[in-house]
Amino acid sequence: MTPLEQIVKDLESALSGVTQKLKTDLGAIRGNRPSADAIQNITLSIYDQVLSIRELGSLSVLPPRTIQITVWDKDAVNPIMKAVDGAHLGLTTSSDGTTIRATLSPLGDERREELTKLVKKTAEAARIQVRSRRDDAMKRVKDGEAAKTLTKDDVFRGKEKVQKVVDAANSEIEKTVDEKLEELGE
Repeated sequence: MTPLEQIVKDLESALSGVTQKLKTDLGAIRGNRPSADAIQNITLSIYDQVLSIRELGSLSVLPPRTIQITVWDKDAVNPIMKAVDGAHLGLTTSSDGTTIRATLSPLGDERREELTKLVKKTAEAARIQVRSRRDDAMKRVKDGEAAKTLTKDDVFRGKEKVQKVVDAANSEIEKTVDEKLEELGE
């Protein structure tokens, strides 16, 4: 592998990590759509052990704003409802036998604006990381030219390849942010 290929490969790897972290961070921001992922890992103490909700029943999403938990044991209904309420996720719970419905309240305008600002701030932090990684890669290309391991043609091609990788990462960031903002707007 040539030094130029290594620089581009390292940059792709670093930018992939930046975009994955952004997706994870934005996934943690509550939107206007319910997600079973939000409650499946809530734990509660029952039967002298600590269990998660997904170990006590099956989860499904009922559009537009309800998560349904079908509990396998009737005795677990009240402890699960208390655990969901105690998680402070903005869910209102109700039960019907062994079925619990956790309904997500709609976002208010003020809260939606706060979350929109948070999404934009998180995205800007990711863009800053992308620029930093690009600058590091460009510096490595110039250092390669100074050390005579890269020719002038390699430097030119390297700058183009680095910019192409950066543009791809930036478009991935924009796509992710647009999807999250659309979700908040619903």
